[in-house]
Amino acid sequence: MSKSDIKKVIVLGSGALKIGQAGEFDYSGSQALKALKEEGISTVLLNPNIATIQTSEGVADKVYFLPITPHFVEEVIKKEQPDGILLAFGGQTALNCGTELYTSGTLAKYGVKVLGTSVEAIMYTEDRDLFVKKLDEIAVKTPVSHAVGNLEDAVKAAYEIGFPVMIRSAYALGGMGSGICKDEAELRTLAESAFAYSPQVLVEESLKGWKEIEFEVIRDKNDHCFTVVSMENVDPLGVHTGESIVVAPTCSLTDKELDLLKELSIKTIRHLGIVGECNIQYAFNSDTCDYRVIEVNARLSRSSALASKASGYPLAFVAAKLALGYSLDEIGEMGTPNSAYKAPEVDYMIVKIPRWDLTKFVGVSRQIGSSMKSVGEIMSIGKSFEEIMQKGLRMIGQGMHGFVENKELVITDIDKALHEPTDTRIFVISKAFRAGYTIDQIHELTKIDRWFLQKLYGIMCTSKELHKLTIDNGQLAIKKEYRNPDNCQSSIVHSSLLRKAKRQGFSDFQIARAFGLEGNIEKGMMQIRQFRKEHGIVPVVKQIDTLAAEYPAQTNYLYLTYSGTENDVQYQGDHRSIVVLGSGAYRIGSSVEFDWCGVQALETIRKEGWRSVMINYNPETVSTDYDMCDRLYFDELTFERVMDILELENPHGVIVSTGGQIPNNLAMRLDEQHVNIL
Repeated sequence: MSKSDIKKVIVLGSGALKIGQAGEFDYSGSQALKALKEEGISTVLLNPNIATIQTSEGVADKVYFLPITPHFVEEVIKKEQPDGILLAFGGQTALNCGTELYTSGTLAKYGVKVLGTSVEAIMYTEDRDLFVKKLDEIAVKTPVSHAVGNLEDAVKAAYEIGFPVMIRSAYALGGMGSGICKDEAELRTLAESAFAYSPQVLVEESLKGWKEIEFEVIRDKNDHCFTVVSMENVDPLGVHTGESIVVAPTCSLTDKELDLLKELSIKTIRHLGIVGECNIQYAFNSDTCDYRVIEVNARLSRSSALASKASGYPLAFVAAKLALGYSLDEIGEMGTPNSAYKAPEVDYMIVKIPRWDLTKFVGVSRQIGSSMKSVGEIMSIGKSFEEIMQKGLRMIGQGMHGFVENKELVITDIDKALHEPTDTRIFVISKAFRAGYTIDQIHELTKIDRWFLQKLYGIMCTSKELHKLTIDNGQLAIKKEYRNPDNCQSSIVHSSLLRKAKRQGFSDFQIARAFGLEGNIEKGMMQIRQFRKEHGIVPVVKQIDTLAAEYPAQTNYLYLTYSGTENDVQYQGDHRSIVVLGSGAYRIGSSVEFDWCGVQALETIRKEGWRSVMINYNPETVSTDYDMCDRLYFDELTFERVMDILELENPHGVIVSTGGQIPNNLAMRLDEQHVNIL
């Protein structure tokens, strides 16, 4: 079937938001529908989720609010008579449903072609037994494993491999029914629940403590294939990638190690025959340079949305074009940054941090492992690991101000809290450093790479230096208790430490707290802000190059950092822009519905002839798609950062009512600074 033969396509959505499958599929589905529309193809969307942007008027030509099950999809196919179907944009729900329609012969019966990656290739990646055999053909290592169909076979397999073993379910979502078992009793308990989710369970060698590395890979019909972005989990293997802090590009690998994994990725994806976009995950042991391919997702995943936002390369949009039969040299303009033909180059770092809401449930274990519990995530952009971590820990909105200067955590056994990860492990590391633990001790207990721990320790050292200072009559001064004969003549110290702190992601709040200005923290923060501005310690706006479909010349994807000397954008100062404050990370009670509100506001602002500006940091959403507004600031929704942006933008006004509680909480403080709240 050529491109010109495709007149009508069905897109399967992902249904209700759930742990492991949330707003990222609204984003990828919306991108796919946009790509199809551009080609003049009639689109039919099946998705019962009313809170999504893709089910809004004008995105798809027709929307069916029906369950994504073979029965209902067949009824829609019967009525609509489509030429093709897309299965890769609705998560595991769409993939499982599409596979069933294919194997039952329903798609063949109505002459509906699966566009993009073939169902055979999908089944190679989803059926664990087939997957291992397929990779054995090209001598690519996978964990030693046995696929089993009942409990007794699982026990037998575990003894053959040797405990501890890892249990995984085939065709399951978010690591459901998976975990590490130390003995037969644990295995029996876990395998029993795994078989409740899936007919097939994989028993495999445990690689707990190895590094977890993943790549997004893109391949077209002409076999042009490359990795778009490399990502490294800060937490070692044993913690699900959706539960882990993830950085991009990779930090602790050498160039040689990275090249090895890139080559293996391309070799594997070519052999599996995937056309479009996919994700490949590795376990990697730096001590022995040994690896295992853990899994391949032959569809858009949570990581795909993250990688798109991290790199400026719209994976879902490109994947939809490839599914229609385009090759990568036909997407965008060859030889320019706007071409899809090669991976983007990045001069910044990003971190993804999950958000949990475990405190809302009585008696729930706060331990995290190979099965997902997190309900949302954030992405933070900057020039250094220290900066992105501190920004990110504020963004998750769990009452923390960064890696340091937080409320004291009450932990009775630090060793246990480091060894058995919970949703607060990053703050346990902070407490451990303060309690005198060394980098090596923390590494032994957590198996987190020393590269990350070294950087976190650097934040702690800066914090200790800041604690020696205060502000006195508008000047930085050494606190009396830290003065000695050498420095008592001059209590005024140079502002270089403050500049260093800002480059490491310290907020004005953290600095005010370190300075001991807690009596009136609001006043203290404003004093720090005023001092900074007087001494030229202000953030600069940096731009991320994007492969933008609609406006190739207009790159509007921005973040703020203290590591830079000039802004990448010019400001008109004409009061013609309107700033919309986003809703931040998904949480229980605030989810994709506020993203819908924000996107509707942006569209209306544009329609009325104003410049639309969005501030948000949730990588799963449509509101952080750089095509949705004239300027996207992928940054914090704190008072400090919003004021930084407003002082640069000089807008006509700010909308705080479409982003839920986070912008609402800022309204009074912004009003006190004479910001025009619309």
